[in-house]
Amino acid sequence: MAFLADVLSRVKPSATIAVTQKARELKNAGRDVIGLGAGEPDFDTPDNIKHAAIEAIRRGETKYPPVSGIVPLRDAIAKKFKRENNLDYPPEQTIVGTGGKQILFNAFMATLNPGDEVIIPRPYWVSYPEMVAICGGTSAFADTSIDNGFKLTAAVLEKAITPRTKWLLMNSPSNPSGAAYTEAELKGLADVLLKHPHVWVLTDDMYEHLTYGDFVFKTIAEVEPKLYERTLTMNGVSKAYAMTGWRIGYAAGPVPLIKAMDMIQGQQTSGACTIAQWAAVEALNGPQDFIPKNKAIFQGRRDLVVSMLNQARGITCPSPEGAFYVYPSCAQLIGRRTKNGKVIDSDETFCSELLEAEGVAVVFGSAFGLGPNFRISYATSEALLEEACTRIQRFTAALV
Repeated sequence: MAFLADVLSRVKPSATIAVTQKARELKNAGRDVIGLGAGEPDFDTPDNIKHAAIEAIRRGETKYPPVSGIVPLRDAIAKKFKRENNLDYPPEQTIVGTGGKQILFNAFMATLNPGDEVIIPRPYWVSYPEMVAICGGTSAFADTSIDNGFKLTAAVLEKAITPRTKWLLMNSPSNPSGAAYTEAELKGLADVLLKHPHVWVLTDDMYEHLTYGDFVFKTIAEVEPKLYERTLTMNGVSKAYAMTGWRIGYAAGPVPLIKAMDMIQGQQTSGACTIAQWAAVEALNGPQDFIPKNKAIFQGRRDLVVSMLNQARGITCPSPEGAFYVYPSCAQLIGRRTKNGKVIDSDETFCSELLEAEGVAVVFGSAFGLGPNFRISYATSEALLEEACTRIQRFTAALV
């Protein structure tokens, strides 16, 4: 009898974590490495949020919290959904988890039975299908392409739905592509979903506040209120508030689902860190003026990276609507050779050879389900991004 569970044979390690760790090891060994793998803002958590955490410690807010979250945070979440998304979720329809990952796990663990399908547009965040597998479900991938901006279309969604479909998992703006759905695009998907009442929607809105230009963010239950009763709207403070290490995610949805997720969490981790929850209260209720300032910085970085990558031989890089990633294609470079004779036979080989030759760490697109592409996180300084893109230009120019 094997000691380790069979489920481990169906789960792959995170490629983004692996690339970040590899870059860290090379740096520690003395290599000049620019790591563009981590999806983490380089901004510091705003001071008012830090002070709220310090004050919570001083008040003695250090005991076990309620499983679903402290009352002030659930109230702040409800107010946020009403203020920013025109969604009426009373506090009892909200839940707080240790990051967005736990929210996803709770939802899948509470709802998936063997054979249940989750439609996941690809490219996808690397953890989505692994979570589905761990929770006993089956991922049903729905393809997008660079030609349609890496967005799921109504026709492709219609074809993907089966009697076993339980969830459609949406992510807008997207990790890894940065693609964001307009109101009209969401309405087209909603019209399909209305014809299939057994399909629920889990929408990952973690990058909601990071959209650029004139793009207006919408979430699907806001666009189509008839989907309200079968939508779980997920968000968190990690990205917009530069609070990745605080580990606070949250969601709102129908009461039976929230209660089921509460039960799962109660037997798993119980409530998220009390001090981090009080910091999140301040994040949601406090000043928001730093968000547009950070967005402007991110947009400048995006424009720099897109411009420089499109000047690199054999690289095609769309300009995304949101998040802080680009997802360029390296299809024109497949089959070429490095100066050492190594054949670029895949996006994974492209990325490994780029790291070896130029010390630039990016994540290969096949890890996100769609290649030959690669993902760059531009959540770092313009100086580092310019240097990294210069190295990529040099690397691609040397391929024969």
